[in-house]
Amino acid sequence: MATPSTPRPSPSSRKARGAFFTPDPLARFLTDWAIISPTDRVLEPSCGEAAFLLAATRRLTALAAAVNDQEPARVDGIELHPSSAQMARDLLQAEGASASIQVSDFFTVEPTGSYDAVIGNPPYVRYQDFSGEARARSRQAALRAGVPLTNLASSWAAFAVHATLFLRPGGRLALVLPAELLTVNYAAGIRRLLMEKFAHVNLVLFEERVFPGVLEEVVLLMADGYGRGPTDQCRIYQARTAADLSTTIAPRLWRPAHPEGKWTPSLLSADALAAYATLANSQDFSPLQTWGETTLGMVTGNNRYFALTAQRITELQLQTQDLIRLSPPGSRHLRGLSFTQSALTELSQIGSATWLFRPSGEPSQAARAYIAAGEAAAVHQAYKCRVRNPWWRVPLVPPADLLLTYMNADTPRLCTNRAQAHHLNSVHGVYLTGPLRRLGMDLLPVAALNSMTLLAAETVGRAYGGGMLKLEPREADHLLVPSPALINAAADALTNIRPQMATHLRNGRLLEAARLVDTVLLVGELGMSRSAIRVLREGHADMTARRVARGSSPRGTNR
Repeated sequence: MATPSTPRPSPSSRKARGAFFTPDPLARFLTDWAIISPTDRVLEPSCGEAAFLLAATRRLTALAAAVNDQEPARVDGIELHPSSAQMARDLLQAEGASASIQVSDFFTVEPTGSYDAVIGNPPYVRYQDFSGEARARSRQAALRAGVPLTNLASSWAAFAVHATLFLRPGGRLALVLPAELLTVNYAAGIRRLLMEKFAHVNLVLFEERVFPGVLEEVVLLMADGYGRGPTDQCRIYQARTAADLSTTIAPRLWRPAHPEGKWTPSLLSADALAAYATLANSQDFSPLQTWGETTLGMVTGNNRYFALTAQRITELQLQTQDLIRLSPPGSRHLRGLSFTQSALTELSQIGSATWLFRPSGEPSQAARAYIAAGEAAAVHQAYKCRVRNPWWRVPLVPPADLLLTYMNADTPRLCTNRAQAHHLNSVHGVYLTGPLRRLGMDLLPVAALNSMTLLAAETVGRAYGGGMLKLEPREADHLLVPSPALINAAADALTNIRPQMATHLRNGRLLEAARLVDTVLLVGELGMSRSAIRVLREGHADMTARRVARGSSPRGTNR
């Protein structure tokens, strides 16, 4: 029991340092798995209020009692915050445990390579709040294990990597981690490390949130046989809640296509994963990069200044040579199958910014006046402006064949750029390979709205603020879309359903539009059963629900 001299940290102070303490069922489950002998040496590298160390002590005591004459091993903990460290000591002392709690920054502790088990729930501080010397120490610690981390990495990532260096050969790692382990690019090195260094990698996924008051998804990582890898597969366990961990859970084997690739498909049900893998491994679906190159749009440095409406152009008396046609900022107008000249004209008439201020040669007199006004307003001091010469000439990106939305509430959309308008970095441009250009412009936006590609988008994209699905060009390259051969074979049927699809999309009925494409491609051309298509749709619905739930969660963290 805690003494009066060691008051429990307040909820607000815990949250500030990423400390939400672990429910007992999770701590018991992981320690029971990780500790197999009363002599096991156990480390908890961020012990907080000793949830894991208490569970470890009880596990060691039970194992020692089973062999009568065996004394349980001492447990070790590391904790950055003195108040939490003292709380842990008090709780362990009350339990009669033999324990050592070191007050230190885990990233500065020299790895020993001597522990049978490293257990715990690393603090989860998002990259925006994880900076300065703390971040530098964490990245240096991760590099010791051969894993470079970017500035986008949250604190848990370096903790997980550094923890492996404390294991002896054959040791076991049991951690509560955010589901970001499966989904974010910055965790690629961690995923590869796990597959290369451990003989077995086990993941427990939850259908519901397991931390009271925290909606962030978590995954239980249980890796054993340190130094005895590599392995090419993971065992996936699915549980509804933490309370279900006490029951037997039948695992399924899953092989990631690439160790460092996203492990998002592991979230799928066995049936959905089987249907997805069948199409992904066929010749009928191929990465978007098969069709061409996806790139970022133009960066102005100040869209309010550079993106202009027709009314504003009239007011400024700008000349034709000062302007180029522009797909307006944002992507709301790109939710159909094509972006036409008439659509661009209509947007201009209702006041959208359909022109980019971009004198190609000598600016007109009116343009020079507008440049002077920009300098008076310090527009030229914005970073992207001040690093180019002249500051008011935005670097051009050629009009793309297709425009790809990259921030999406539902799914990324490909839209044929019939208007041949330039685009800003609020959308991506897809430049089709020459021989595929006509077919791609005519039918790829239609064919891409199928249940397989909708599900693939959830596996390659990432959840962003508000539950949005974000797709960067590198991720878009891996988006699985119908192959050129499949689209060419179904060209007439796809052309025939185009008017119906356009109507559905105008009325916000994305899934109805996708059903039309499924009937043409998945049923008509590939002969898939309705049940196989149904599990693809259910997988997409489940992945979308997970993303929306993650996006609506408070950015609390777990420990």
